[in-house]
Amino acid sequence: MKMTFRWYGDDDKVTLDNIRQIPGVEGIVSAIYDIPVGEVWSLEKIKELKDKIENKGLTFEVVESVPVHEDIKLGLPSRVEYIENYKQNIRNLGKMGIKVICYNFMPVFDWTRSVLEYQLSDGSNALAYDKNIVDKMDPKTGELSLPGWDTSYGKNGLGEVLDKYKDISSENLWENLSYFLREIIPVAEEEGVKMAIHPDDPPWPIFGLPRIITNAENLERFLNIIDSPSNGLTLCSGSLGVSCSNDLPKMIRKFGKKIHFAHIRNVNNYEEGSFTEVAHLSKCGSLDIVEILKAYQEVGFEGYIRPDHGRMIWGETGRPGYGLYDRALGAMYMLGIWETLNKVKN
Repeated sequence: MKMTFRWYGDDDKVTLDNIRQIPGVEGIVSAIYDIPVGEVWSLEKIKELKDKIENKGLTFEVVESVPVHEDIKLGLPSRVEYIENYKQNIRNLGKMGIKVICYNFMPVFDWTRSVLEYQLSDGSNALAYDKNIVDKMDPKTGELSLPGWDTSYGKNGLGEVLDKYKDISSENLWENLSYFLREIIPVAEEEGVKMAIHPDDPPWPIFGLPRIITNAENLERFLNIIDSPSNGLTLCSGSLGVSCSNDLPKMIRKFGKKIHFAHIRNVNNYEEGSFTEVAHLSKCGSLDIVEILKAYQEVGFEGYIRPDHGRMIWGETGRPGYGLYDRALGAMYMLGIWETLNKVKN
């Protein structure tokens, strides 16, 4: 596996110099953040980012993410233009040496939490999701706003976008995803790029919006839409792992080579629908990270992996879930497990 680390660019408090000092981290996962969703990323902008990363001795082969415009998810006539732009982004990224593009097909909202600084028993802070709180929230009022959400529709446009989804069922969303894949996957094949869809986070409907990339059955349905080495998965343990019905090691063994990118984080599940994020260590949460990595080893995983959301520890402040220290600890924990598994195997 190739250990990577997410970096949010020059505005990120975590610097490339910080990241390069984490033993075993080979590459950076990043994106272009100052271009509106749906527009084309120029070769010049991509090269500028690539050069910054490679000048620090790190590789840049994974983009997370190239956002999918809402009109594509809604299946509106304007999707034709946005899909053409998306194809051009794949071409441009392929020309710049990008091997994997992570994306998602979540309507309106990306990952959703009710609390950004939930205090754990050890005094650290982490992201948390309280189902009872989220169920009572109305996103139209602006009472919930999280990093990572697409706000290209503007504050006043959120209600309008949500209203458009009133007539969009899960099956409609599947149809729109299928249309999108049939358009972009041939381009990805031509460019040697692997598209890796990220599961919905959390993996259930929120705010009356459908979510479909949620479990093993739906992942299999997704992969069967178009059988191509360029059509694959970002398997996120934290996203799928908050549903107690998802057996992550079993899913890894089932989908194997179709997993192009792996996100590893641990969660502590309470009653179905509520959870807190915790340290990566298995005993800290509900997921067995050793068994998860063992499954990756058994399928011969050679793709990209990164520590996902971490706690804020040792007084660090910054982007929720994306501090330096706890993610660095997570990377070292995973690398230690991987090295041990390989030595036992050999």
